[in-house]
Amino acid sequence: MTAGPPGSARGRDAGAGELERLYRQEATRIRASLAARLGDVGLAEELVQDAFIEALEHWRTDGVPPNPGGWLATTARRKAIDRLRRDRAGQDKLALLAVTESRSPGTDDEDDLLGLVFACCHPSLPRESQIALTLRVVCGLTTPEIAAAFLVSEQAMAQRLARARKALRDTGADVGVPDPEDLGDRRDEALAVIYLVFNEGYLASAGRTPARRDLAAQAVALTRLLHRLMPREPEVLGLLALLLLHESRATTRFDGWGRLVRLQDQDRARWDRALAGEAAQLLSRAIALHRPGPYQIQAAIALVHAQAASYADTDWRQIRRFYDRLDLIAPSPIVRLNRAVATKFAVGPVAALAEVEPLAGDLDGYRLFHAVRAELLTELGRHDDARAANERALALAANPAERELLTRRLSL
Repeated sequence: MTAGPPGSARGRDAGAGELERLYRQEATRIRASLAARLGDVGLAEELVQDAFIEALEHWRTDGVPPNPGGWLATTARRKAIDRLRRDRAGQDKLALLAVTESRSPGTDDEDDLLGLVFACCHPSLPRESQIALTLRVVCGLTTPEIAAAFLVSEQAMAQRLARARKALRDTGADVGVPDPEDLGDRRDEALAVIYLVFNEGYLASAGRTPARRDLAAQAVALTRLLHRLMPREPEVLGLLALLLLHESRATTRFDGWGRLVRLQDQDRARWDRALAGEAAQLLSRAIALHRPGPYQIQAAIALVHAQAASYADTDWRQIRRFYDRLDLIAPSPIVRLNRAVATKFAVGPVAALAEVEPLAGDLDGYRLFHAVRAELLTELGRHDDARAANERALALAANPAERELLTRRLSL
């Protein structure tokens, strides 16, 4: 990016939009580096936030610097040094910040980022707090965006995040990759966090952008790094296979207008067969280890879709069997909802609706429950009920592409 001269229109316009783009691009890297050296996730987050506030104040008058990421990193590091100099307990950490200054760009960035994930996934935190903190600290989502993902109020999410930061500080949690003998105990939390990060990137829970490709790419990179650290862990292999299978068709999920394209309407000739092939090999290696888990089963379901020549040729009975197995080892109403979709094709809409209706108590606040139910009701000729279900799904949907698709349905 070319910086405008001090006081130029470009410099004066370096406000919310420009800073938001840079925040998405740079904040996590700076935050991870600081947290690794300070050992304090909350402090690192505060310093990065302060650096962006200073940027907002200076860039409007002085213009955007030639290297905005470097400017932000230097400013955050300077604020860290100032903070530590005022704190006797922080003297030992000043040397680590000096090392950071002499380090070449990109060195150890991946390890810093994974270490930040493991810190946010510390076992002292409840699962929901682990995921929420990672979405905030690692991925840079705003508190309202995370609140939307969790279906809670913004105030409740802000309190949850504050409690999580305090718990990490009080427990003295290390900000780094655990030793190999401890990695297994932290695996499940890290995988759950990474998967939710990917899902947020694959179809954003809120905001004007229907997908956040940066988050999806970050989740894939984190999973590859975790696989490098744990090469014989089948669920890591399974999650990586699952993410790559989803990524293999990412370019066909939206049309030129940004509208969501359903699986049955996607151009399979444009799917990335190389990624799908890599995923198939990863899944084969996972299965050979004879320790099945939910990510491996979900990857197997995605692979059935990837290998079908067309939507009509999909082996829905096999997919239904996979969902049966998934519901045995990781039961949830959402698994049963997805099974009902397979039932629609394998058995019929009457049987599928009979599986869906009992889920209403658990999934009334879940938009896809109502969307699936609307499709089944439409097929059964219950058009008034289908319209009501579509309207409920639309009221719950926050993603703009999902809302557009549901609006199209209602207009038919």
